[in-house]
Amino acid sequence: MRVLVTGAAGFVGRNLTRYLAARGYEVIGTDLRGADVVGDLQDEGFVLGRLAEHDFDALVHLAAITRISTSIEDPHRVLKVNLLSTVNVLELAARKGALLVLSSSANVYGVPTQLPVSEQHPPRPRTPYDYSKYMSELLVQAFAAAKGLRFTILRSWKLFGEFDAPTSAVMRFINAALRSEPIPLYNAGRDATDFVHVENFCRMVELVLANREAEGKVFNVGTGRLVTVRELAQTIIRLTGSSSQLVDQPPRTPLEAEPLVSYPSIERAREVLGYEVVLGFEEGLARTLEWVKRHGMGA
Repeated sequence: MRVLVTGAAGFVGRNLTRYLAARGYEVIGTDLRGADVVGDLQDEGFVLGRLAEHDFDALVHLAAITRISTSIEDPHRVLKVNLLSTVNVLELAARKGALLVLSSSANVYGVPTQLPVSEQHPPRPRTPYDYSKYMSELLVQAFAAAKGLRFTILRSWKLFGEFDAPTSAVMRFINAALRSEPIPLYNAGRDATDFVHVENFCRMVELVLANREAEGKVFNVGTGRLVTVRELAQTIIRLTGSSSQLVDQPPRTPLEAEPLVSYPSIERAREVLGYEVVLGFEEGLARTLEWVKRHGMGA
């Protein structure tokens, strides 16, 4: 099977392209730089011209601006990039008759009213980034109804792992712990989520590509384990043998004053796809830590 991956030079993209290639998939990566096909997904001419010259059976759409702080500071840019790119990619997939796998986010659920969060939980997005993901999902549904687009939507909790951005919580905490520097905890580390090693996401994509029962469905991507940000920092300190101290900080924004506590039900993925967790929380952290020790934060 030939798979086109957008955002191939990013954190998740680098992991996914390697994962699929190692399992016999023919992968074509596209990004603004450092990919097989270089170009801007906002450019309709590039997407429906140069990208369309390539044949593929499935398209995994990862490309997006994902930093929540950026979406608050510059919502116009984030919504323009995330939504215009998605429209162009959906048109490409529809024209090719390819399966579209959309990388969405648990952020569409916002602060959930029920735990664990099932796929039936109503959307409660809060930030412009959250809305960009929710609106991308609505665009997928629209293209399915109007143009017969085949699709699967994956809503991931907090992914981490090799090639992650230095600004992510996991990488910032690892970097600080290795240097025995203080670790600031915004909102006193009360927020809690499912920290998911990226290989679990890669496995979910693999299962979706291999199973026609996945089409037209939404799946949560996670391990089903709830971990506070404070627990994350404490675990990293223990794994590194660090002398770092935790320093409580106020919330970064008024939106974050109410702690976000969210973790998924993964029963649908288990029942439909036969999904099981590949790497758990501590095992994933240990592997990421060893990767950082070998490659440094800028690898």
